[in-house]
Amino acid sequence: MLKKLPLIGALVAALSVVPEGASAAPNPQVLVKTSMGEFVIELYPDKAPASVANFLQYVNDGFYSGTIFHRVIGSFMIQGGGFTAELYKGQLRPKATRAPIAIESKNGLKNDTGWVAMARTGDPNSATSQFFVNVVDNVNLNYPNPDGHGYAVFGKVVSGMDVVNAIRKVRTTSVGPYQDVPVDAVVIDSMAVVGGAR
Repeated sequence: MLKKLPLIGALVAALSVVPEGASAAPNPQVLVKTSMGEFVIELYPDKAPASVANFLQYVNDGFYSGTIFHRVIGSFMIQGGGFTAELYKGQLRPKATRAPIAIESKNGLKNDTGWVAMARTGDPNSATSQFFVNVVDNVNLNYPNPDGHGYAVFGKVVSGMDVVNAIRKVRTTSVGPYQDVPVDAVVIDSMAVVGGAR
């Protein structure tokens, strides 16, 4: 009987291991409700932990409610999460944010259609609240392009891509110094975690 114990122990240990390719916990998903419909973004904390944690904190703080998609380029991407509709009334500064995060563009995720990345300035470590959804495969944004740093992908639209495609087709104009601003505000009414870790 004693000789069988190591075999039983090995069997129990084997059964407790998560199978290859399976996730120990489901990835968080965020429901984005906009004035043009809803879509869901799945986040990948195993690939971009800082970007996901940052995004989720803004989501859970209610930061995105009332922000807009302020930059829409139909052959490129839709960008939001920084300005409110007050932009149309001359408020040319985005909402105040937390400190920027370090870039995570070397994580293997690509700026392909439907994938979501952090927006930033020329400083690679300047991302705060703004994000964009790629509406085409933007190979030129993948590390190390276009400036030696790339853009950090951290999620993917897993449902509602028809809404994203409707947003990409809106008419745009210039507002103050900003180009490619939708003529009619596309508002993010709310964001909420609807699945996976919160």
